[in-house]
Amino acid sequence: MIYVVTNRKLVVNGNLCDRLEKALEYGAKNIILREKDLKYDELYELACKIKVAADKYDARLIVNGNLRVAEEIKAYAYHMGFENFMRQEKVDIKIGVSVHSLEEAIKAEKNGAAYLLCGNVYETVCKPGLKGKGLDYIRKIVAKVAVPVIAIGGISEKNVRDVIEAGAKGVAIMSSAMKEPLVVEKLLREI
Repeated sequence: MIYVVTNRKLVVNGNLCDRLEKALEYGAKNIILREKDLKYDELYELACKIKVAADKYDARLIVNGNLRVAEEIKAYAYHMGFENFMRQEKVDIKIGVSVHSLEEAIKAEKNGAAYLLCGNVYETVCKPGLKGKGLDYIRKIVAKVAVPVIAIGGISEKNVRDVIEAGAKGVAIMSSAMKEPLVVEKLLREI
C-alpha cells in the first residue's frame, strides 16, 4: 500500500491538488496531508479539495498535525509525531504516529496508535546527512507490534520490494511523488 505524504513546496510543475489526483489515479490509496505551515482556514480549504479526490478514488485522507481539520472533514485518520501523541487525550478518530525507534513503536501501539510511520529507512533527500536505519529497523518493529508498519525514507522502485519483504505493510513517499506522481505506479509494479 502506498502512502503519499504532501509537501506543496516540492511541486515543480502544476499544483498540489493536480499532483495528488495523478498519484491517486496511479494507485495511491492513502494521502497524508502534511502542510504544517498552513493556518486552519487554508488547511481546511485544501483538505476539502483533497478529500473529494480521495473519495473519488476510494482512497483515505489522513490529516497531519491538525485534529480540528481532520475531525471536521471526516478524515480517515489524524497523524502526529510521537511526542505529541504521548500527550494527546483520547479522541474519536484513528491516529497514526511517526516513530523513530523500537521503544517509541511499542509505546505508540500500547497507547492506541492505528498505524506507525517508521523512518527513515534509507537516506533521503528530505533529510540530507541523516543515515538510514535500514531494513533491520523495520524487521524489529514488525516483530514487536501488531499494528501496520508503514516505512518511510528513501523508498524507491529499487528497494520497495525489500522493504515489503522486511514486513512493512506499506511505504510512504514524499519528494518523489511531489515531483513525479508516476512513481506510485512504478512502486506498485515492484511490490
